[in-house]
Amino acid sequence: MMRTRPLKVALLGCGVVGSEVARIMTTHADDLAARIGAPVELAGVAVRRPSKVREGIDPNLVTTDATALVKRGDIDVVVEVIGGIEPARSLITTAFEHGASVVSANKALLAQDGAALHAAAGEHGKDLYYEAAVAGAIPLIRPLRESLAGDKINRVMGIVNGTTNFILDKMDSTGAGYQEALDEATALGYAEADPTADVEGFDAAAKAAILAGIAFHTRVRLDDVYREGMTEVTAADFASAKEMGCTIKLLAICERAEDGGSVTARVHPAMIPLSHPLASVRGAYNAVFVESDAAGQLMFYGPGAGGSPTASAVLGDLVAVCRNRLAGATGPGESAYAALPVSPMGDVVTRYHISLDVADKPGVLAQVATVFAEHGVSIDTVRQQGKDGEASLVVVTHRASDAALSGTVEALRKLDTVRGVASIMRVEGE
Repeated sequence: MMRTRPLKVALLGCGVVGSEVARIMTTHADDLAARIGAPVELAGVAVRRPSKVREGIDPNLVTTDATALVKRGDIDVVVEVIGGIEPARSLITTAFEHGASVVSANKALLAQDGAALHAAAGEHGKDLYYEAAVAGAIPLIRPLRESLAGDKINRVMGIVNGTTNFILDKMDSTGAGYQEALDEATALGYAEADPTADVEGFDAAAKAAILAGIAFHTRVRLDDVYREGMTEVTAADFASAKEMGCTIKLLAICERAEDGGSVTARVHPAMIPLSHPLASVRGAYNAVFVESDAAGQLMFYGPGAGGSPTASAVLGDLVAVCRNRLAGATGPGESAYAALPVSPMGDVVTRYHISLDVADKPGVLAQVATVFAEHGVSIDTVRQQGKDGEASLVVVTHRASDAALSGTVEALRKLDTVRGVASIMRVEGE
């Protein structure tokens, strides 16, 4: 039997995502009510510019006083899509204090202060859901928190930023340089006027912190995530990748150490084999590859950004939270019981592709190989091309630690026969 009294929803932010959430709540009101067991009512919309015309939203619901809205006491669920750290953090904690559960899409805040927000939700017996914070419409947070709760997850590796994937895909498929591909992404609306958060990996790092925390039942903050942007990736790197049967992606990688005693979280460009499922993810799409003991290998794929896809994830959380509200229950909160240490990047073990500019004369390869051996880095393959006294030397290693590779490269730079290190790229997915 359906309850007739509506559940009241406060919407914080009415931009691309917020306006789409409001539209779906209105156009799909009957379906949402049937799925939840009670009607949902948009009770207020907090914005910065109240004079802006917002189609389909009653102007009487619009306010600039977000704090007063979340303090009303009759609000059941607060949907936060304003982003940033403040005032979002204060508004969310105030919502809990005044009896509301929260649905958020705020990856930056959750990566920085997720533990404190979960603690506040638990203290007041409320829900904190945030499916939309990672990979847009792709169901990912809930499968990790619930569907795989009985399994042991060993690795989460994925493309979690559509802007960077569009740029790298364009460089791969057309041979365009980085700036040319970025200009096209900007013209098409995939990249912001200031793309720093995307191309320097900040956006992906926040998502990696959230994923690692959930997957490994360990608190992982944004500061724990190693981050390397993709602005130095060149057409020459893609040419080298193709010679190896690979492509290049900006990856978020969260993994458990082989001994199970620690975890790592990192974001950086990497070569991956064309045979790997992530290699075929094109354009602005996202995909996340999960490896666990019992389920094996799983991949989640779909649009990772945009108003409608992100709103879809928000509405999914809204339905779940409203159902919990009616049942007088709450969903899963933070699970950080494992409390595993987060290892530094120097401990990460992977393969490397190193391109060196060297003098084209006898003995160079032997000198380079000696340096690798002295630092305990085993060489898998070497390719050398020379012309007019100059040469390029491409070395692909077996698995080695980041610290060992860094020491190797530092020593290589001191050789008189090495003119420079053209590029260094990790090789993943093998």
